[in-house]
Amino acid sequence: MELLQAEAAGLCVKLCGTLKDHQPRLCSTVAPPDEITINYRHGLPLITLTLPSRKERCQFVVKPMLSTVGSFLQDLRDEDKGVKSTAVLTADGSEIPASTLMGILLMNDFKLVINKITYDVRCPKKEKLSCEHTAEMENVKSLVHRLFTALHSEEFQKRRERRLLEKIDQLTGRLQPLEQMKARIEARSEAKTSGLLWAGLALLSAQAGAMAWLTWWVYSWDIMEPVTYFITFANSMVFFAYFIVTRQDYTYSAVKRRQFLHFFHKKSKQQQFDVAQYNQLKEELAKANESLGQVRHSLCLRMREELKEKN
Repeated sequence: MELLQAEAAGLCVKLCGTLKDHQPRLCSTVAPPDEITINYRHGLPLITLTLPSRKERCQFVVKPMLSTVGSFLQDLRDEDKGVKSTAVLTADGSEIPASTLMGILLMNDFKLVINKITYDVRCPKKEKLSCEHTAEMENVKSLVHRLFTALHSEEFQKRRERRLLEKIDQLTGRLQPLEQMKARIEARSEAKTSGLLWAGLALLSAQAGAMAWLTWWVYSWDIMEPVTYFITFANSMVFFAYFIVTRQDYTYSAVKRRQFLHFFHKKSKQQQFDVAQYNQLKEELAKANESLGQVRHSLCLRMREELKEKN
């Protein structure tokens, strides 16, 4: 009996050892935790990667014909606030512009740089389509684009109108203190220019009075006639010198405008009024108002068309 038990125990040990030695070895096919994979689901690319901060896998659905490299990187930064720097490079290390469509990017392998860590991304190869099928797909894409534009044109115009109104309010707020300072400088410059014109009138009146006094009370007309001639000739020389220096005809309006600008720029430097910034803001405001008028005109035409269709 003891002999049978010992033989049974030996047989059990032998079988267990045999089973242990011949246990099958299973190889894992799961992607490494840091690898970036691209799969297609329902015809759309699905990019799977590990977020640096949360250390968890996240999937991003990409629309090849609408999404760009810049929008994809922005979605990545929005999803994980720990992502500080991102870039997309070609296989040879050249940086890909942010305006590149994701459909073009996914045609070849590329590199994704996240927080100065480079990941090699391999894109699955698609089967090449025939020329007829390619042309048909291009026609379908063009039709979808036209339908999307027609359906979302009004919504896009309204969003643009809101953005333009916000921009106009912002520019108006920035221009308000500059307009007040400009009004004060203009008032002072105008006062100085008017004073200069009145001084010129007083000088001419004094000259006429002096000539009359010398002609009728001190000397005779025979003596003063050549004097008046040379005075008139000297005035002509002054006017000609003004034209040579300024390249403008000597007219009273031109002289007043020139003196006004001289006083205005002098006061602007004294009060640190930035004329270039003011002009730039005025140009941006004018362009924004012009664009707003165009948008509202297109919206008005669309509303008229809708009313005609209803009638």
